[in-house]
Amino acid sequence: MKKHALKPLWVALTVIALVLLARYVMVPKDFGVNGRNFTYGFHRQSAINDWLVVPVKYKGKESCNECHDDKYAENLESRHRLLECENCHGPALEHPENPERLVIDLSRDLCLRCHSKLDYPNSPRGALPGIDPAEHNAGLACSECHNPHRPDLEDM
Repeated sequence: MKKHALKPLWVALTVIALVLLARYVMVPKDFGVNGRNFTYGFHRQSAINDWLVVPVKYKGKESCNECHDDKYAENLESRHRLLECENCHGPALEHPENPERLVIDLSRDLCLRCHSKLDYPNSPRGALPGIDPAEHNAGLACSECHNPHRPDLEDM
């Protein structure tokens, strides 16, 4: 083999060796120990312990029911029954220990995330009641006219 062909071959082999060495040094020993399951082998067994110490940010609707049973019951009877409370009120991290942490967002933009009129005729998203924000009570918060816990009521 000619020398001009050997030099690129040695460079390629060196790069491959360095990548394999870096992988051996940097990848944790418990990475991929569960085989090729739904995570395609990209699972680190010790990650479970790492995630157990992360505080839960979203607690779910049932935790709201402990103190706000009236609003919980209203919500279960409304069109918003499939939504978690935290979709609108934000994550319940440190609530109720620190009630100020859970700020109620009364902005119009919050409601418009789901209720802006979009033309998706073959999509469930197109079936949501939507408005044109420029025409429908522009400048007012939606909660001034609508009860988000009971949106099927005409007025609050």
